[in-house]
Amino acid sequence: MSVNKYYFLAKKTLFPLNRSLTGKGIKQTLKIIKNEFPKLKIKKIKSGAKVFDWRIPQEWNISDAFIIDKNGNKIIDFKKNNLHVVGYSKPINITMERDELINNLFSLKKQPNAIPYITSYYKKRWGFCMSYNQLKKLKNNYKKKDKFKVVIKSRFNNKGFLNYGELLLKGNSTDEILVSTYICHPSMANNELSGPIVSMSLINYFKKIKNLNKSIRFIFIPETIGSIAYIYLNFNKLKDRVIGGYNLSCIGDERNHSCMLSKYENSPSDESLIEAYKKLKIKKYKIYSFLKRASDERQFNSPGIDLKITSIFRTKYGEFPEYHTSLDNFNLVTLRGVKGGYNVVKKSITILLNKIIPKNKILCEPHMGKRGLYPTLSTKEKNSTTTNYMNFLQYADGNNSIEKISKKINLSVNLTKKIFLKLKSNNLVY
Repeated sequence: MSVNKYYFLAKKTLFPLNRSLTGKGIKQTLKIIKNEFPKLKIKKIKSGAKVFDWRIPQEWNISDAFIIDKNGNKIIDFKKNNLHVVGYSKPINITMERDELINNLFSLKKQPNAIPYITSYYKKRWGFCMSYNQLKKLKNNYKKKDKFKVVIKSRFNNKGFLNYGELLLKGNSTDEILVSTYICHPSMANNELSGPIVSMSLINYFKKIKNLNKSIRFIFIPETIGSIAYIYLNFNKLKDRVIGGYNLSCIGDERNHSCMLSKYENSPSDESLIEAYKKLKIKKYKIYSFLKRASDERQFNSPGIDLKITSIFRTKYGEFPEYHTSLDNFNLVTLRGVKGGYNVVKKSITILLNKIIPKNKILCEPHMGKRGLYPTLSTKEKNSTTTNYMNFLQYADGNNSIEKISKKINLSVNLTKKIFLKLKSNNLVY
């Protein structure tokens, strides 16, 4: 099964890489994915490019970082765990006393064995992360005047790039399902690699299906700035083609099933996901309020963008104790957990692929009389068939499936389908 393959690929090959918004780690990650799927297109955007209200940050790379005590011992070593350095830290090579060093150290008192994941993308500073137990040892074993050599070998490149990957599985329609996941975190399994594992597994499954009813577009992007940039570059195409889709994050543990529906909880992908839970007999799942958003569903559902993308999780980001720490590893993310997440997304996409989601071809109310669909003589009596046509057209806005429209206009699904076919034959909907 493909999930097994990509699970172990992520565990052995992708997990050690030091990913960030930009830089070598994300490029290496995309090359590894492209090796599995040669049709993946690796694209880039220049540092400094303006995308809506943002600018692409400078490309950041780091080769080494460490803290050496007065005895020449490395007490922190980036090469042993890439979470030890605050993401996007500026370069530094300095000697300082203990308390000055402590001011630039981050730890978690409530999780004393965990190294926290900290970033400073848009303000240049430096810092190290360590477990709270390590911090206690530093305070107890060294005096205030003890000296430490602090080195971060990082580099900013204002002529660099932000990279992302894109793969399109073409269907029989220009309608598209968008599947998005991010590749910008360093060594974390659930918050980072579970989404790409599931996405790769989905590509492997759906690429083998002939005559897809709709196209499926997969993107592998840096979170937030990546989705903002992607939308900026592809806005018209996305608005014209995307009928729904899924943001995949934290989808590899075994604890829960959960999701966040689109902003108004009314998209075809919302509907398909709930159907998928039912068909898979998953009775216990949690729907999080959109007010709890923190991943790329923020961008896809933003005012004016309104792509109505649904997020699928196992345990939602921020809701599990290992989140954004070194404890988010492959003890938490299991093969069974990833398969459970994969099955939900696969079923949701399969349902969405087969949904008819009518859309008007004509702006404003069409002239039905000249098509023989509306009486040419005005009388007091109403024609129920004509009323059904007009009611159908009111809800054929590209947001509602046949099943949903049937409920709105109080008709059976079969009769609603017949109305769709009649209106389609008259070139009023597609």
